[in-house]
Amino acid sequence: MKIDELVFQLQQAESFILAIDGMSTSGKTTLAAQLQEQLGGHVFHMDDFFLPAEKRTPQRLAEPGGNVDYERFLETVLKPLSQKQTVSYQPFDCSVMALDKTVHEISYHPYNIIEGSYALHPELLPYYTHQVVLRIDSKTQLQRLQKRNPKQMNQFIDMWIPLENDYFTYYHIFEKYPVID
Repeated sequence: MKIDELVFQLQQAESFILAIDGMSTSGKTTLAAQLQEQLGGHVFHMDDFFLPAEKRTPQRLAEPGGNVDYERFLETVLKPLSQKQTVSYQPFDCSVMALDKTVHEISYHPYNIIEGSYALHPELLPYYTHQVVLRIDSKTQLQRLQKRNPKQMNQFIDMWIPLENDYFTYYHIFEKYPVID
């Protein structure tokens, strides 16, 4: 799929909830910002819904896509959006591995973009009107990670990328959804 095709599809919709999933550093946040600039609406980041420390059990982390708090995302974002209600949530703060004290209150808008790895977790799928996946080659991914997060490079290589890859493989993400390379 090409980005202009996606934009055209979204422009034809009276309302949408678009899921943008894909590999780390593949451009999910950038695409979401570009779409928001072109179309308006809200962007919600899956990074705001990583599991707090108390939920990070070995069993949960072994579950494909289990390192995101998809239950909380469903209850605080997708269900309210589907009912045309205000969204209210506390984002996850990586620096303290817990939810931030600040509560985000976001009025309903008919155009909504969900961006981040694990956005296409099966528990969330019924709420999306459109889906797209971004993919890049591993060499480019590592170069971008080195530029963006040099201090966390080993953590990405040893933990985050393998968890993402397990999720992509287990749920056949690149086979089931339109891919933007």
